[in-house]
Amino acid sequence: MTTVERTQVFLLPDLGEGLSEAEIVEWRVAVGDVVEVDQSVVEVETAKAVVDVPCPYAGRVVTLHGAAGEVRPVGQPLITIAPLDGDGGEPAGHANYREEERAGSGNVLIGYGTGHGSATRRRRRPRLALAPEPTDSASQDAAPDAADPADAAPRGASRVAPDPAGVARPDAGAATGAGPAVHAGPVPGGTSSSALVISPIVRRLARERGVDLSAVRGTGPGGVIRRADVEAASAPPRLAAVPEPHVALAPTGDGDVVIPLTGIRKVIADKLSRSRREIPEVTIWVDVDATGLLETRVAINAATPDAPVSILALLARICLSGLRRYPQLNARVDTEGQRIVQSAGVHLGIAAQTDRGLLVPVLRDAQRLTTAELAAALAETTAAARAGTLAPARLTGGTFTLNNYGVFGVDGSTPIINHPEVALLGVGRIVDKPWVVDGQLAVRKVTQLSLTFDHRVCDGGVAGGFLRHVADCVERPALLITAV
Repeated sequence: MTTVERTQVFLLPDLGEGLSEAEIVEWRVAVGDVVEVDQSVVEVETAKAVVDVPCPYAGRVVTLHGAAGEVRPVGQPLITIAPLDGDGGEPAGHANYREEERAGSGNVLIGYGTGHGSATRRRRRPRLALAPEPTDSASQDAAPDAADPADAAPRGASRVAPDPAGVARPDAGAATGAGPAVHAGPVPGGTSSSALVISPIVRRLARERGVDLSAVRGTGPGGVIRRADVEAASAPPRLAAVPEPHVALAPTGDGDVVIPLTGIRKVIADKLSRSRREIPEVTIWVDVDATGLLETRVAINAATPDAPVSILALLARICLSGLRRYPQLNARVDTEGQRIVQSAGVHLGIAAQTDRGLLVPVLRDAQRLTTAELAAALAETTAAARAGTLAPARLTGGTFTLNNYGVFGVDGSTPIINHPEVALLGVGRIVDKPWVVDGQLAVRKVTQLSLTFDHRVCDGGVAGGFLRHVADCVERPALLITAV
């Protein structure tokens, strides 16, 4: 058995629901390095977060599939590892390799696991057999598994093993003619099976679209016919009168900085654009005297110095009180079902500015937390968001967002709703301003509150009632004790 045959190709795992690709940020290892099971080998950026990816195999790095800045699809080769012998030198023998393979990894990513099967089960390696097309429905649907592509090849069949680049190729014996040649018989329907086809899925697609595989030129390794080749062969011809659509890129000048719209930045752009297209949003605002809120925070922190609370935590507590009274704003619009769905729990999103863009981490079931627990959760969550260590699941599923844009030194804003939510409360900076108190002019701590809401879920009465309740609690925090 050659070294190439015994390499392990680690595929980019599913890093979260709905994520189909990831951009390589930085490789943690280089070709020739020795890695251990579950060692982090690469940092990637998905549409939701930046994460470190651990490798479930131990051995020497043979190939890194992709460079920094390159986008890799989920399920495609990420890194190729060759197992080592006990001294960390040349690849180990077959028995040691199988033992290491059976040991597996204890690390599980979202959508990816390295389970421990029975001791007698052996992992199968991909191999190519020029076999006739299956004729019964059971064999037609027996498509190879994405992570375990093929069963044992028939005696004398040409086998394919992954090369260091993660691409299947015929083994040395087949290439030199050491093994007997395999010629398939005719395929029902007149289609020759001499074409190189690995997947029954490709054969079935060709049959459904009436494509003669013998006439298709494969673009895969060694001339293997891929799904894309069948789709291209079955695509309808373009009308000569219709010009080929072409989108020209905007010209750039000398010294221009071009920043690709990828990763988190692309998701932000898409989500905000969708929000502006779909949601008929309205923004209302009010100036409030926050002096009482600041005094309350000082009193709380003096009584519990070991568990200080922030102004943001107090504002979150006030939002939760308002949403309990006005649940219409803790909802989403189901456009396909033509209905409004009010959430049973408040999954509070907190807008946080990071080096990678604006993120909105979510505190699930925030209504169950005490004020002290809210303060601790907010501190931990925003710090993790800025460090880029939040799991993708922590960035989805919000039902209402609190945005403290006052930290940027601005008084007001008309923010865009975080789709598919229906409302967002914004808080401006708190500054000294002249304010009338009991008929007398005084200097008070004043801020501006704004509520942007989806006019499909409520009218001004509900939105104004919520904002007025929040403003009253900011001015007189004692109202929280009696709020229902």
